[in-house]
Amino acid sequence: MPFPQDFVWGTATASFQIEGGADERGDCVWDMFCRRKGSVAFGHNGLEACDHYHRFREDVRIMKELGIKAYRFSFSWPRIFPDGLGSVNEKGVRFYNELIDELLSNGIVPYATLFHWDYPTALYRKGGWLNPDSPKWFGEYTKKIVELYSDRISHWFTLNEHQCFLAVGHADGGHAPGLKLSEEDVLIAAHNSLLAHGEAVSVIRKYAKTNPVIGFAPVGDVKIPASDSPEDVEAAYEAMFKPTSPSVYWGNAMWVDPIMTGEYQPEIAARFKHYNINIPKTDMELMSQPIDFLGMNIYLGQTISKDGPTAPKIGFDQTTMGWEVTPSALYWGTKFYYRRYKKPMYITENGMANNDVVSADGCVHDPQRIEYLRQYLSGLKKSSEEGADIRGYFYWSLLDNFEWGEGYQKRFGIVYVDYETKKRILKDSAHWYSDVIRTNGQEL
Repeated sequence: MPFPQDFVWGTATASFQIEGGADERGDCVWDMFCRRKGSVAFGHNGLEACDHYHRFREDVRIMKELGIKAYRFSFSWPRIFPDGLGSVNEKGVRFYNELIDELLSNGIVPYATLFHWDYPTALYRKGGWLNPDSPKWFGEYTKKIVELYSDRISHWFTLNEHQCFLAVGHADGGHAPGLKLSEEDVLIAAHNSLLAHGEAVSVIRKYAKTNPVIGFAPVGDVKIPASDSPEDVEAAYEAMFKPTSPSVYWGNAMWVDPIMTGEYQPEIAARFKHYNINIPKTDMELMSQPIDFLGMNIYLGQTISKDGPTAPKIGFDQTTMGWEVTPSALYWGTKFYYRRYKKPMYITENGMANNDVVSADGCVHDPQRIEYLRQYLSGLKKSSEEGADIRGYFYWSLLDNFEWGEGYQKRFGIVYVDYETKKRILKDSAHWYSDVIRTNGQEL
C-alpha cells in the first residue's frame, strides 16, 4: 500500500546551516560561538556555508527535479532584524520574498520555521532567553514575518528543538551560546522559550493573511519496546513521557506536555517551586494555545524493557554521528505520540550522516543512506496503516551543510556539496527518494 493520498513529501534545512551571506545580515549567537576558539570542529563557521543565499534558485530547481512537494526552511531572525528588533534589513526581506516566490512557481509548498537557533547576538547581550521580555521580542519578530510573508505561507513551525538550544546551548555549553547555567537559570530560559512559542501562535492567529496551520518541532525523544509484550510496550510508553533523570531537559515532559496539556508534569513543577519560580496560570494558558499539528525530529530511539533501558547490541549499526540506527523509532515514536496527544503529526526531521565521497564516475553512491531510509520509512508507513494520523515526512537534509559543533565534517544531505566550489551533486539517495515520492511510498 502507498501512503495516504495527500501525504506531504518534503525536505528540510535551517538558515544558519546553509545560507551564508553573513555580510548581509546581523550577527547571531552561532557567529559568536564559531569565533570562540575550540568551540567548532576545525574552526569552521557559517559565513559562507552552502551559499544558498546566492544559489537558492539552483537549489529550488534541484527540488523540483526530484519531485519534492514541500520545503521546510527557517527564517534567519538577524537577517530580518540585524539588531533583533527595530530597523528591518530590506535585503533580507527581499531574499525570502524571492525564495518563497521561487518555491511556489515551481510547485513546492513552503513550510516555514520561525526559529532554528540563530538568535540575534544583540538580544543575547540583553539577556537572551533569560530576559523576561524575550517572549515579547519573539512575538514582535513573528509579527513582522507574518506581515511580510503570510499571504503566501500557511504552514508554520514556531521553534525548533528546544532541547538542543536550551540543553546543549545553555546547560552543557556544547552549542551556541555556549553557556553552562545553573538549573535554576535554565528553567527560567526554558519557560521563556515556551512562552515565546505561545506568543508566536497568538500573533500568527491574529495577523495571518491566509488560514494558518501551526505547530512546532521538538526533538522526538523516542523509547522503543524491547519486545511486543504488553509489559515492554507499556514500560516504553511510560518512559517516553516521564521526566528524565538527572536532566529534565531532554525528555518530552519538559517541552511537549506544557504546550499540549497546559501543565508541567508534577516533577518539573516541583523544580520550579524549589527555586521559588512562580508560574502564573496565564503563562500556561499562553503557551498551551491550541496548535494544529505536532512536528517531530526523530533520528533514533532508546530501547526499554519492563526492567528498564537495555544496552545496544555489540557492534550496533550507527551513523557517522555515532547515533545508533533504530528503524523502529519512526514506528513507535508516531504510535506513542498519537496515542498520547491525538494530534496530526509530521516527521519534520529524519536522516543520517554518512561518509559520502565523490567516486571516480563523478557520482556519490550512498547505499547506507538508502537502506536507512527504506527501513525507517517502512516503520512510518506501518504506523500510518495502523491509524496514526501522519501528514508528511521531511528528510533532513536537502544539502550537506554546517552541522553545528561538528562543522562541515558530517554529511546529512541527499545532495552533496563541494564546500570549496559550492558545486551540488545529487547522491544516489536523492534519486531513490525521488522514486519514493513519485510512487507515494508504494514500494520501499
